[in-house]
This record gives sequence, structure tokens and C-alpha cells, in this order.
Amino acid sequence: MSVTTQWIDVKADDGTFGAYLAIPHTGKGPGIVLLQEIFGVNEHIRSVAEQYAADGYVVLVPDLFWRSGAHIELVYDEAGWKRAVELMQATDFAKAQSDIALTVAALKARPELDGKLAVIGYCFGGMLAYNTAANGLVDAAIAYYGGGIQNQLQRAGDINVPLLMHFGGADSHIPMAAVQSIAERFEDNDEVEVHIYPGAEHGFNCSHRASYNQRAAAEAHGNSLTFLSDNL
Repeated sequence: MSVTTQWIDVKADDGTFGAYLAIPHTGKGPGIVLLQEIFGVNEHIRSVAEQYAADGYVVLVPDLFWRSGAHIELVYDEAGWKRAVELMQATDFAKAQSDIALTVAALKARPELDGKLAVIGYCFGGMLAYNTAANGLVDAAIAYYGGGIQNQLQRAGDINVPLLMHFGGADSHIPMAAVQSIAERFEDNDEVEVHIYPGAEHGFNCSHRASYNQRAAAEAHGNSLTFLSDNL
């Protein structure tokens, strides 16, 4: 029996948005709210959801750009990058965090959920995952190359759950000075891990991007699975 997937609806105060649900072959498991890059809930993000479902987790991915258009999917070319930046800049981050809270509630209400719940985010979603942890909505959090976290370290004291952050050592979008400032802020917090992957660029986990780094992606996924097993 394979992973099963479907889109479900989540109601917000100003409308209804879609969320991509992936269920493991066992039919039950701990939960993951998975947060997209700036390219929408595209083929890559859906494949990541399915990968975690194959690992035994019930995964729900909210469509965070729904106010600009439902089910927007972008590819990693010049036009895709331009549109992705426009969508990110048009996003109301307070509303995005509200949507994430509603997604957490929707996943908690699912009969397939059996256990605790984590958030995992990539790029734009990594920063949102960090804030979701600070908002106290989940039991654990993972942020992949979360751009802008270094500018939100005032929220570090609000994080009271295990947090794992992955960064590429050659990330052209997140300088090492920023990563170091993050690591230094959390150096006294034993529940926070910062992993740096030498030579890896921004987006190293995405096999659809030129920056894909198979070694770094494999190591980061292994570290994430160990982290999830320890904390969920």
C-alpha cells in the first residue's frame, strides 16, 4: 500500500484555502505541517510531503499564496523567480501565520494523526517555521535555509520547543555572518541545533533546482528524521 494524497479545504475568516494532504501507508502517524518555498505548493514541495509520508508522517501543506490565486505552482526559471518574489512581497505575513495556525488545527482534527506535530519549512517557509515555533503552535520545528531568521532573533526567547535549522555553507542568499549570528543566539539552548552543509547553495534540498546538492540533501534529511524521531 502506497502513500495516499488529496487536497482538502481549510476555512479562514476571509475565504477557503487548499492544503495538500499526504498520508502514510499505515494510515496513521505523527503530524507535519510543511511550509512551501516562494514557488508555491509545486511539484517539488508535494514530493517532499510524499517523502515524509513515506517515512511515516501525516503531512499537510497549506497553500499560502491563495489570496493571490489558488494552487499557484512555479518552476525555477527566470519568470518563475520573478513571479515568486512578487508573490512573497504581496504576502501579508500576519495572515500567513494565521493560515498556518488554521492548518495546524486542521491537522490535529484529522483522524489519521497519531502523536505529536512538527512544522518543517523551506526558504520562505523556513522563516515561517521559525515563527510558528515561536508562536507555540507545534511540538518541534525544522527550518531549511530560512531567509530572514537572523532579523527576527528578538523572538528567540519565545521558542520553547526543539528546533533544527539547516543552512548551506555556500548560500548566496544567506551569508555566513547571518548563520553565525543565529548560532550564537541559540548557543546556550540545548534544544536548538544548527547544521551547516559545506559547499551547499541556497535550495540545496530541491532536486528541481540547479543548486540541488544530493549529499547535503541526504544528510539534512537524515538529520531531520533523527530529530523528528527524538521529538515526536
